[in-house]
Amino acid sequence: MYKPKPALSLNALLTYAKNIRHSWAEFRGAFAKRGAQLATKVASPLLRMHPNSVNWVIHIITLMLMTTPSKKIQLSAGKMQCLKALSNESGILTALAMDQRGSLRKTIEGLLGRSMQDDELIAFKSAVSRALSPYASAILLDPQFGGAALKSRAANCGAILSYEQSGYDTVHKGRMLSLPPTLSVQRLVDQGAQGIKVMVYYDPDDSAEINDPKHALIERVGAECKAADVIFFLEPYTYTDDIPDEKSIAYAKVKPHKVMGTMRDFSEPRFGVDVLKVEVPVIMKYVDGSSAHTAGSPYAHTRSQAITAFQQAAAVTSLPFIYLSAGVSDSVFRETMQLAIESGVPFSGVLCGRATWQDGIPDFVKSGAEGFYRWLSDVGVQRIQALNAVLSKATSWQTRVG
Repeated sequence: MYKPKPALSLNALLTYAKNIRHSWAEFRGAFAKRGAQLATKVASPLLRMHPNSVNWVIHIITLMLMTTPSKKIQLSAGKMQCLKALSNESGILTALAMDQRGSLRKTIEGLLGRSMQDDELIAFKSAVSRALSPYASAILLDPQFGGAALKSRAANCGAILSYEQSGYDTVHKGRMLSLPPTLSVQRLVDQGAQGIKVMVYYDPDDSAEINDPKHALIERVGAECKAADVIFFLEPYTYTDDIPDEKSIAYAKVKPHKVMGTMRDFSEPRFGVDVLKVEVPVIMKYVDGSSAHTAGSPYAHTRSQAITAFQQAAAVTSLPFIYLSAGVSDSVFRETMQLAIESGVPFSGVLCGRATWQDGIPDFVKSGAEGFYRWLSDVGVQRIQALNAVLSKATSWQTRVG
């Protein structure tokens, strides 16, 4: 990003900026709704001082919005106890995701060459829990196949249970989620959950006809979590019907906008979300200079632009947020988290699954659950420890929650 030399020092400019706090609420709203162009008009006091430094001023104010929320979020004593149980001693969520169902079964069946039995899926999840939960602050499991894994997790590992049914409505437009008719938040808490996770496919630019039913459902889950005094993790996964391939360069170009809009929407208090579990706003394969990008091939963002995308998405929420791995490789995910740290965004950890354990699936197919457990105890442990080392530089949720 171009940063012209200011007439005043950075510290002096920041000091001046902090003295115009009457503009923050207006600036935040303008930034969220219309983006940087309108926001610069609201930041006119700074621009009068530095009329040729529009991008630089936006960059500074974005960083301030990320790092200094207007006030801390207040949680009940019960929710606070749950959040502490799901985090490490530094207030970072180094959580392990193992709630995959349909997609995991399909992957394994492709290598097995036959249908996967339920007891095999249960054994797979239990192996992950036994081998890796001692190194995780929490583990995310599904109540359908994760019961044994829940019981076999390490004593120091908290429990998050997924609430939504696997998959989504493929008949009607909108990728609507659904909840199992025989489950409730209270029933999941009775099974030992300290956190409840709901995943929803979401396009912030979809019509009210598509998004209102999703909003209503999330509001109900938020109310259930409030009544049960348990942490609500919302995992919105962005998409657009205009670009069916969400791994394409075309989608990479619009992803920052989709992630920012989604984080903005679900930060509204009416949803009752306690922690956002979100995608990173870029696809590393299309970030120039990243290890995932092939030199000389097209890219969607420069490294500087990727950093800005992280910062702008983070600026629209005052909620604690963590990142998901979205099935990328272990090395790419660690590089992504290092980029997030370089961006200065106050993320409070991860819920990482496939990046840690997916490369051990061939061992499961070849040697069963015990062969998979041996792989996890070696390679899997090395991976989760390496990721935890990166996450030591993440930001405690305690900076946002009182």
